[in-house]
Amino acid sequence: MIWLSTVEWEILLLSLKVSAVAIAAALPAAFGLAWMLARWTFPGKVLLDALVHLPLVLPPVVTGWLLLMVFSPNAMVGGFLERVFGITILFRWTGAALAAAVMALPLMVRAMRLSLEAVDRRLEGAARTLGAGRWRTFAKVTLPLSANGILAALVLGLARSLGEFGATVTFASNIPGETQTLPLAIYSALQMPGSDIQVARLAGISVALSLIALVTSEWLARRSGQHRGRHEL
Repeated sequence: MIWLSTVEWEILLLSLKVSAVAIAAALPAAFGLAWMLARWTFPGKVLLDALVHLPLVLPPVVTGWLLLMVFSPNAMVGGFLERVFGITILFRWTGAALAAAVMALPLMVRAMRLSLEAVDRRLEGAARTLGAGRWRTFAKVTLPLSANGILAALVLGLARSLGEFGATVTFASNIPGETQTLPLAIYSALQMPGSDIQVARLAGISVALSLIALVTSEWLARRSGQHRGRHEL
């Protein structure tokens, strides 16, 4: 990594910051939605499931446009945030983080849901029978058994955030030093003649980060399955 220029380091650090904030922001919503879909039965569950996974099938540009319709200063939510709190996320790195969070949310929900559904409900029932309350059962049984799956979801969401392009460029634009993450920097470099070496370096970083994230996610998922298998034995 020492062969990166100062500008490339800034792009990498900005990408990591945007992705980390995106995952931290998406975590509560992703876990809550995963819990509802895994454990609850209610009218409209199929519709909620479809809405959660909608960003996976929508063109990312459409997702970015929808974010513009909601969070621009002229929109209801964006206008409220600006008037009351003085917060503007349009064309800011926080806007890039929001776009990345929205795009990563479906993958996180899906991975967490599978992890929660795989928890043996008999173990939770046994804990309740032995006097553990609802929250104690969750903290001592459910969460430990699903922890690796949840971590895998976070890593998978991080990988998706690092690769986000369409929604980010539509909602937050491509501003060097502010919203220009790795994919956007690669796209910009491709437009300039004689930038093959820079493109190769940035693409190499992107590939390396994605591989690390995917391998880590797969390892955590396998470890989660082994952990549950030991409890069932």
